[in-house]
Amino acid sequence: MATDDAHEDVLDTRVPFTRAAGLKAGLSDRQLRSSRFARILDGIYVDASVALSAAVMIQALHLIAPAGAFASHASAARWLGCPLPALPDEHITVPTRSARFRRSGVRCHVARGGETFHKAAIGHVATAAQTFVDLASQLALVDLVIVGDWLVRKRHVDLDALRTHCAESRSPNARAARLAAAYVRSGVDSPMETRLRMLIVLAGLPEPVVNLTIRDVDGTPVRKYDLSWPSIRLIVEYDGKHHVERIEQWEKDLARREAIEDDDWRILVVTSAGIFDVPEETVARIHAQLRRRRMPGTPPRPKPTWRAHFPAKATL
Repeated sequence: MATDDAHEDVLDTRVPFTRAAGLKAGLSDRQLRSSRFARILDGIYVDASVALSAAVMIQALHLIAPAGAFASHASAARWLGCPLPALPDEHITVPTRSARFRRSGVRCHVARGGETFHKAAIGHVATAAQTFVDLASQLALVDLVIVGDWLVRKRHVDLDALRTHCAESRSPNARAARLAAAYVRSGVDSPMETRLRMLIVLAGLPEPVVNLTIRDVDGTPVRKYDLSWPSIRLIVEYDGKHHVERIEQWEKDLARREAIEDDDWRILVVTSAGIFDVPEETVARIHAQLRRRRMPGTPPRPKPTWRAHFPAKATL
């Protein structure tokens, strides 16, 4: 028994391990099935006290993956911290068809050539640009642009490098990735700001400037506008829930908006309901102001293209 304990001490159960490694270290199947351990993939365990982070899941993937494989798609995106909708399964890309394997909870992809990955402490993981291309098979256009804006904002990839990778990719998802990359912009502050901008441009309205900074005469930044058309002094901003919950911030925003209006700018505030519940009203509001202020390139009426990407919620 003392020998078994000594063997068990060699196994660090705080990182994922295989059933075979557990048995070799002196653990029994009964112990592995107990509340002491969590089975995170078929045949892969970890101490139950360990949070099942994206990094832990990628470590688990590499225990069952062949040489040359790398974590990809949603698995790589979660590890990077990308803002994602709920996506099932873990994802691994293997170098050849013969290297494919089946495992519950794991989707295995085959490399086409030209994929890029790097060696991290947790194993091989797709690069940010490769992850963007891979996600084109899992995400709709707007969600993919949100990821692209975020990757560029967090400096995981340069915008030009992202577009170049999409242009050179041999992936079957490359066309969708190229389309999304064309909408990716630098300096976007939040996913909801991306959604609002995409609602505008998919409606065929002139694209606003992202995060325009207004500076004082000495160059000091005094204001920053989420989305704006400087030539006609029109601003559209997303107003999140935190503005309601934090009274001080709300009061500061009111004062800021009054100052903006004193400079002859018009500001339109859009909440989450204006994007998810009544996007048509939001498009109509912005379109009306663009027409009223005679913004060049504003169509007589918005295009219906946005409807496929922003379905309004049904009302009872």
